[in-house]
Amino acid sequence: MPILLALDASSSACSAALLRRRDGHADELISRFALTPREHTRRLLPMVDEVLAEAGLAASALDAVAYGRGPGSFTGLRIAAGVAQGLAFGLDRPMVGVSTLEALALGGHRRYHYRRLITALDARMGEIYVAAWQCHDGRVEALSEEAVMPPERLRLPEGQGDADWVGIGSGWNFREQMDVEVQAGLGLCLPEVEAEAADMALLAMEALARGEARPAHEVQPVYLRDQVAWQKSR
Repeated sequence: MPILLALDASSSACSAALLRRRDGHADELISRFALTPREHTRRLLPMVDEVLAEAGLAASALDAVAYGRGPGSFTGLRIAAGVAQGLAFGLDRPMVGVSTLEALALGGHRRYHYRRLITALDARMGEIYVAAWQCHDGRVEALSEEAVMPPERLRLPEGQGDADWVGIGSGWNFREQMDVEVQAGLGLCLPEVEAEAADMALLAMEALARGEARPAHEVQPVYLRDQVAWQKSR
């Protein structure tokens, strides 16, 4: 059964996770997570060594390497992509890029059982990265395309009834700048929650099963700076 390593450095947090699928048994998920602003370069590789050692595996046992592709900190995205790419090249393994915003949504669903989430990250320059999601039984469905916009332009997705939304991620530090309908439709706001490699590993494993892994030379962080409007998913 496949074994996958995931890395993330897209925010002030740094994390690594190893996911091993086991036929007929529960999956094994081993992770490390720490809030380490400006220390990602120093902390990421030791985390990789730790999760491999805890699993009793050599890097050569990996079937794929995943990374937080963004959006997020430009420097952090490049660090995670670079480390993941170096590992994948050395091992001749494919890579899977995972959305930071989707990982935030899955984390909110897995840990707190929230079902409708709007994940938002501080994009600097007076903007936020944002997307809306619906979660059920460990699955995440996009209700909007990922976008970057000023906080005051954010609107709730249409056609979702009177559902209470949960806001997750650093972008919700700008809640007071948002439209009154957004504020009224928000049942809970958790701006302190960070994306984690553990959730990225789970999403990447599903992407791997769908045949979405790519060669290491095709690694490309996603910055979203060329997208300025909220769009509904097709």
